[in-house]
Amino acid sequence: MRAVLKLGGSIFDPEPSQTKIDGYAKVIRAFSKRNQLVVVTGGGSTARKYIAAARELGASEAACDQIGIQASRLNARLLAAGVGGSAFPEIPDRLEDLTRFAASSMIVVMGGLQPGQSTNAVAALAAEAIRADLLVNATDVNGVYTADPHKDSRARKLDEVTPEELETILVREGFGAGEYALMDPLALRIIRRSHIPVTIVDGRDPSTIEKALQGKRIGTRVVSVER
Repeated sequence: MRAVLKLGGSIFDPEPSQTKIDGYAKVIRAFSKRNQLVVVTGGGSTARKYIAAARELGASEAACDQIGIQASRLNARLLAAGVGGSAFPEIPDRLEDLTRFAASSMIVVMGGLQPGQSTNAVAALAAEAIRADLLVNATDVNGVYTADPHKDSRARKLDEVTPEELETILVREGFGAGEYALMDPLALRIIRRSHIPVTIVDGRDPSTIEKALQGKRIGTRVVSVER
């Protein structure tokens, strides 16, 4: 089985620790013994803090994007250190590097790739590039809701949605920074064109990620309808 795991930056917040990283590394190593795995990390609060400071200093949005990319790669390096010798020793900074590194059968850990591209989109591109059977998006909510559960107590969790339905929900909620944007439009387009099965789970507990990688019914499944 080939899989991509997207670890949202919130997984590394508020501060990374050996205990926290070890928990994820253990799940990642166990899964990779019989399966191919690529892990994409987000930038989290580190990225947000540095981007906010850069904006106050007058940095362009392109420069802010670069800061976010570097923060996500910093988290990738930290996770790779936790995974140890099972991880490929380099962090890809191009999609071509990813496919080459993945051919080694080692665990590839990576962050962002280029400005204007979220790490969700990178995860979708990685899944497309390695022809993944599954993309697990581990974030800070336990699935897709009809509205932002942080803001609307009436929000209802959905067990399964199509990319089109998810896009409708996210457009209604907004794609701005800090909004309930589990996937951005580019990530959804990639998922839709390649029919990549996606499971969105609460990644704050590594055991939840383990269950998702095993294909158990958990979180919300994003399933494309082939036409």
